[in-house]
Amino acid sequence: MRTLALLLIIVALWGVGLWAFGNRVAASTPAPEPPQADAIVALTGASVLRLEAATELLEEGLADRLLISGVNRDATRDQVRATLKTAGRAFDCCVDLGFRAENTRGNASETAQWVRYHQYKTLIVVTADFHMPRAVLELHAAMPGVKLYPYPVQTGTLEAKGWWRRPADARRMTVEYCKYVAILTRNAVLGLVRHHPPRHDLAADGNAA
Repeated sequence: MRTLALLLIIVALWGVGLWAFGNRVAASTPAPEPPQADAIVALTGASVLRLEAATELLEEGLADRLLISGVNRDATRDQVRATLKTAGRAFDCCVDLGFRAENTRGNASETAQWVRYHQYKTLIVVTADFHMPRAVLELHAAMPGVKLYPYPVQTGTLEAKGWWRRPADARRMTVEYCKYVAILTRNAVLGLVRHHPPRHDLAADGNAA
């Protein structure tokens, strides 16, 4: 009986968390214009709208440089430029393409290396609205000293407002929430390990010597 009650509590908490997560995503767009930053990173995905939003911010002068992370390895720079309606003169001088990332954690690693190379301190993050919470978690973990300014974009691959009304959107939001919780849990565990490293038995070490 206690096991069933505990299971019901866990399910209820999970459901409340999913609802709060969905509402957070729905309320995140349209995003206000971000503050001036050192650079911008755009994470690739199914929709080109996030890349167009990032290049538009660059063309407006809100940052000096843009990294597009997770570009298809078979794509050329000219092909990427041709797909972006907002690409202008700044694209030719101030956009870097990252080809190594294959997932969100890879995006974070690729971005962190780029940020360290340029010694940036502030970064505008552009990705889909539903993907932003998880992306920020991964980016914070990869470069904790960098200030992040999220700029979520409604891409059309998921209609966040009223997501529970459509099975495909509900399934996508649920999967994204589960991934978010998994990363949140992983980061919490890693944080505990860093703050409480395993203790060595000095007496045992002495005896072994």
